[in-house]
Order: sequence, then C-alpha cells, then structure tokens
Amino acid sequence: MSAGQDAITEANTCPPEQADDLCRVWSLFDNSSARIAHLDLGLRLIGSSVGFADVFGLSVEELPGLALVDLVHVRARDTLTSRLLSVARGERSRFSDRVAALTSEGRTCTELTGIAVTDDTGRIDSLVVLLDLEPEPADDTAGSPATDVRKPLTRMEALVLEGVAAGMSTVQLASKLFLSRGGVEYHVSALMKNLEAANRSELVSRAYSAGLFRRGSWPPLVTEGLVE
Repeated sequence: MSAGQDAITEANTCPPEQADDLCRVWSLFDNSSARIAHLDLGLRLIGSSVGFADVFGLSVEELPGLALVDLVHVRARDTLTSRLLSVARGERSRFSDRVAALTSEGRTCTELTGIAVTDDTGRIDSLVVLLDLEPEPADDTAGSPATDVRKPLTRMEALVLEGVAAGMSTVQLASKLFLSRGGVEYHVSALMKNLEAANRSELVSRAYSAGLFRRGSWPPLVTEGLVE
C-alpha cells in the first residue's frame, strides 16, 4: 500500500499522484461516522475523517499538525507514544489498546488501533489510526455514577479492583499486595464509594460499565490512562 503525507487531505480526497490502493481504503471511511486519521512518523496528524474530528469537537481543518497524543489523557500519553513509535519503527505492523481520550463530551475510554502504512519499497512512511468509542450506556444508566469515575484511581486501588474483578478474596489480595486485611477492605470500600456500589459484585459490574477495564483482557486490567 502506497501513501505520502498528502494521501489524506483535509477534504478527505485522494490526490491523483498517489496510488489507487490508499484512495480505495480511504473511501471506505469517507463519511461522518468513521473515525480514522493519518499520522506522519512524528505522530502528528496529517488529516482525518469528519468522524474522527467530531470525537474531539474539532473540524478536519483544525487537526493537521496536532500531535495525536495531545488528544488523550496525560496519563495515557507515554504508553500511547511508545506503542505508536514501535509501529513507526517497524517493530510491529499494528497494535490495538484502550486509551482515555479527551473527547468533546469529557474523558471517554476508547479502543485505538494503529497501523503502519508503507511506500512502494516497503518502507514505513506514515501511520493510520482508527478509534472505536465505548458504547453509550442505556438510558436508565446514562449520567449515573456507574458511567463516571468521580476521581482517578490510585495505583493500589487499580490493583485491588483488578483482583476483585478476578474473583480474589480479601486474604488472597492481602497476600499478593502485601497489605493487611483491613488495608484491602479500606481500598475496596473506597472503590465502592467512588462508584456508589453496594457490594463487590456491583462494584465489578459498575467498573465494567464505566469502561475501567481494557477490552478483552483477562485477568482484568484497568486502563492505564485512568490511574493517577
């Protein structure tokens, strides 16, 4: 697949001097609901679909030149940069992970996929990223505490939450995390208060509903960008 830095333009059209392959790929996403963007090897945006720009409350004209990592939560930036650069260096052809994006409606957990784009010689010359937002909650939970963490999790709270979600007992967590039983219960109680859960089962359900865990991970892992 061939691409240059003008392959995806602000108007979402493909210049005639570029190969047809990328034009056909881009045309599949050329609508307001698609969330796709084109990056240079410095991880700055070259262009995007209208759908991608809409996520951040911006127009496609405002995005070129912006650093992609500036659009995600500060705690997620180092990890995202490292993984995108590994694709840019050819250490992997793609990656997919959850990040906390700074959307126009507030921080939202997002599945971000980065894909290497090569020129005719097989050399990587740019990246394409796709966004998949967490599904909106049902009407009866919209705006409820289950969809909004009131404060960032501490590292210990994240570890405790992961253990509870994996079915570990207080004794098992105390041994694993080098805490007293009371220390474990303190953190569990803080998490339950944060998410307004009545018990451990509800705590896990609300944590999943709030998008705190990486999609498809087992044992459960809290999204890195949500930990202070």
